[in-house]
Amino acid sequence: MDVIGDLVARERRTDDIAVRTDSRAGSYSYEKFCTNAWKTGNILRHYGVRGGATVAVDAGEAPSPPPLLAFFGAALLGATVQFDPQASPDAKALVAPASRADSYDPGPGTKLLVYGDVSEDPEVAHFEAEMWSENPTSPPDAVEPADTALAADDRRFTHERLLERSERVVGTYDLDETDEVAIRAPLSRPGTVVAGVLAPIRVGGTVLVDRARSGSVAVAEAGEDAPEETVIDPSDAL
Repeated sequence: MDVIGDLVARERRTDDIAVRTDSRAGSYSYEKFCTNAWKTGNILRHYGVRGGATVAVDAGEAPSPPPLLAFFGAALLGATVQFDPQASPDAKALVAPASRADSYDPGPGTKLLVYGDVSEDPEVAHFEAEMWSENPTSPPDAVEPADTALAADDRRFTHERLLERSERVVGTYDLDETDEVAIRAPLSRPGTVVAGVLAPIRVGGTVLVDRARSGSVAVAEAGEDAPEETVIDPSDAL
């Protein structure tokens, strides 16, 4: 695997669960997750996101599929995701929960897309509605391993570095396709993205975003009371 888009390549589409939510209907199989990642890339591309652009993502109070899809969709375009919208005032697109949309005042060069509820503002796009009707094919953009995929804490992380770190997490914690990795730390921590998203997807495991359910592994900050026997601190994933 050379770039993050390889994790959602056509041949990876299976019936296995990629992202588990609090309901089976809301969970994503690998087939659904890969296809919706492609659709998300096409949505962002429609709004002007290209290689080198920044996509700001507000992951909300708890992780859910839309922020994860925004990350993979941006990666398919060679764009950079920042899970701290306040640090990205010039982002080409901002993806945020509808309940927090009023917290932002995006400039004329930033397209706001909300997930969850529909905004009453006709200028605000609804993430899920647009994804439903989008073309289910992978974007044609060329992406290189040295392109930046994630920005956080004044640092920039390339596709190559993120994938290498995820491979190391898989080896260190012996992750495989049977593991469900619970995200219990903020996605604004780059180590959370590596260990909680990229590592389980890499091995065909499951990203668990249902806080009421226990997984086999958790990604949690020091001091966090996680029910899982194995806990990865985000700082240990980098």
